[in-house]
Amino acid sequence: QVQLVESGGGLVQPGGSLRLSCAASGSIFTINVMGWYRQAPGKERELVATISSVGSTNYADSVKGRFTISRDNAKNTVYLAMNSLKPDDTAVYYCKVEITRAMYYWGKGTLVTVSS
Repeated sequence: QVQLVESGGGLVQPGGSLRLSCAASGSIFTINVMGWYRQAPGKERELVATISSVGSTNYADSVKGRFTISRDNAKNTVYLAMNSLKPDDTAVYYCKVEITRAMYYWGKGTLVTVSS
């Protein structure tokens, strides 16, 4: 069994910052790719950022330059530092941990609300 625990979501004002964390625990496994996805009201779930086991990153154009994804392999944890937040960033953010292309896990999601 693998469990993903997300934290860090909340309410912030436009221009503010927030840091999300996702810690994987449970059975022993080797994590390949870790990432963050989000789903805003009325929209499809979209990729926000991913990071490989060796640190290669990929960002959605909408967040590039504002968000930074990182990971701590020793802690099996992935982070998402969000800066210069906009109302359009409001969404439920989901953590995804991929062992292989056919074996992956999703977090339950954490709500980020950007509003004044």
